[in-house]
Amino acid sequence: MHKSIAVCPGSFDPITVGHVDIIKRAAKMFDRVIVVVMVNPKKTYSFTPEERVSLVRAATADLENIEVDYSDGLLAEYAREKGASVIIKGLRAMSDFEYEFQMALANKKLNSEVETVFLTTAAENMYLSSSMVKQIASMGGDVGDFVPEQIRQDITKRLYGKDEK
Repeated sequence: MHKSIAVCPGSFDPITVGHVDIIKRAAKMFDRVIVVVMVNPKKTYSFTPEERVSLVRAATADLENIEVDYSDGLLAEYAREKGASVIIKGLRAMSDFEYEFQMALANKKLNSEVETVFLTTAAENMYLSSSMVKQIASMGGDVGDFVPEQIRQDITKRLYGKDEK
């Protein structure tokens, strides 16, 4: 029997409830979803790749068909190596679409066996981004509505520099 494998890439710096929503929905659609923490050497991250993998694992621990990994290579090649036929991307707004559409075309050119599937975010997550979470947390704001409960303390401690009260 053919097993459907999807790759759900992102920087996840840090993972948000919006990311988790997309991952959960993808998990219902595919036999196996590999959430891959992508590493771009040109970007500055608040969390190391290992920390981001750990945070994603904690946030998705209740999902049986999820695997978490990281890669510093090309996504199209990673998908080929893992036998994935689909790349899952979440879209918040039209501004996301233009960039993601370009990336989907490039990935298709690099790996003709892979399709990109776009999942639109839930309305309540349209404004949510990792950058926004980092900004709020770094100023001591409450990010409880924006990140999974099981990792909130880790994120606040790293970005604000101390435990929540």
